[in-house]
Amino acid sequence: MLILLTNDDGIHAEGIIAVEKELRKIAKVVVVAPDREQSASSHSLTLERPLRLYERGKDRYTCDGTPTDCVMMGVYGVMKRKYPDLIVSGINHGANMGEDVTYSGTVAAAIEGSNMGIPSIALSNTDHENFESFKAAARFTARLAKKMKEFELPREVFLSVNFPKLKNGRYVKYRITRLGRRTYKDILIEKKDPRGKHYYWIAGEAEWERVEGSDFQAVTEGYVSISPLRMNFTDHEAIGLLGKHKIRL
Repeated sequence: MLILLTNDDGIHAEGIIAVEKELRKIAKVVVVAPDREQSASSHSLTLERPLRLYERGKDRYTCDGTPTDCVMMGVYGVMKRKYPDLIVSGINHGANMGEDVTYSGTVAAAIEGSNMGIPSIALSNTDHENFESFKAAARFTARLAKKMKEFELPREVFLSVNFPKLKNGRYVKYRITRLGRRTYKDILIEKKDPRGKHYYWIAGEAEWERVEGSDFQAVTEGYVSISPLRMNFTDHEAIGLLGKHKIRL
């Protein structure tokens, strides 16, 4: 099996180091990761400047772009259009659940893989301050990677995996989940610098809605959450609702 591995926390992040070690036990792994943190970069491509690729060891490269850039560089540059059997993105330092998947660079890399028709997995760890949890998450990922072919998922579907707090050194249960939903409060914080000029932080406290079968519910209850997602945002029910009305042209 040939795996392309990337992330949005950079090539030196604990998460990617842990999962690379485990995946190399079951597959040939090519790493193409950002040279610095690219969190919340979403599905952005770098188009206004050239990209640079640097070799950092055997089958290990950094790119001075986004996670999506890294997938493009990996498949079309390093692999010379030889599609990998699987793209793995992560393990992210922090969760990516609910609407957060739309902001996540980790998830964006998996989206790009699915756009190419390559089976893809995005990995996120809620227990990211506990480095031992990355090792357990990496072991789970290796087992999941070996099962991907058996799932026979449609080519546009990718998996978003979120790991809960680690207990007793391993994960023993998982759920197949849907995306949850949360709202933010005080999302824009305004402050003044020493010269009296205003500056802003985008931040705030999140409140999760209780949605049965959601990723958040599973992780809260100690389960690994596996959410099958797809990029197509079409609301098919709304097509029928809109079709009942006429718009004057």
